[in-house]
Amino acid sequence: MNRGPVIIETAINGNRTKEHNPNVPRSHEELATDTLETLAAGASIIHNHGSVFGDPQVVADDYLAGWMPVFAERPDALLYPTANYGPNGLNFEHLHLLAETGLMKVSLCDPGSTNLGGLDADGLPTAGIVYANSFDSIRVQMEQAATDRVGPSLAIYEPAFMRTTMLYWKAGKLPAGSMIKFYLSEERGYLGAPFGLPPTKLALDAYLEMLGDCPVPWALSVVGGDPVESGLAEYAIERG
Repeated sequence: MNRGPVIIETAINGNRTKEHNPNVPRSHEELATDTLETLAAGASIIHNHGSVFGDPQVVADDYLAGWMPVFAERPDALLYPTANYGPNGLNFEHLHLLAETGLMKVSLCDPGSTNLGGLDADGLPTAGIVYANSFDSIRVQMEQAATDRVGPSLAIYEPAFMRTTMLYWKAGKLPAGSMIKFYLSEERGYLGAPFGLPPTKLALDAYLEMLGDCPVPWALSVVGGDPVESGLAEYAIERG
């Protein structure tokens, strides 16, 4: 067994609202409190979604309002946000603004596109969005992370995301500090419909076969489920 350090990352709110779960942290005060408690419990990296989208500076300030109490107590904390949606679609300028503060040392890159939505009364996928990251957008995200000297969390929603990631690694263009995160989806996924590969050992094995001898650290997430209850957390540790 090739067991390196075990890294625990916690996504503390995502797109959940108080209507979904009254305990989900949404206010700046709740985010700071939950982040500090999660770090104290053993997590190394915290990911959260903010409450505003649009103007990059406003978005960056919103994140900082929830992060500053954390950095006051834990200056070593590794915190990072989600993508920003502006009038022209996805926008990542807020990542540069946050990196400029010197506080954010982990960033993000979603190296691909996928459908995210729910199910209708017949159980068929419906509505939702195409979460689109073109090759040009991916290059901007990668180059920005390299320029800002922050390691991106590479979210692998679908196998094609991994193929693109591997092209960057083979070309020597993955930013320093990159970390690959395999998103394995339960039937309900993010918004009600599944995406990508299911949370099984075979699915993780398939991704690790694609990873091959690439030394970039990796982790897994069970979207809509529990990596511990599913047994995949233990299996991931066994796989190194």
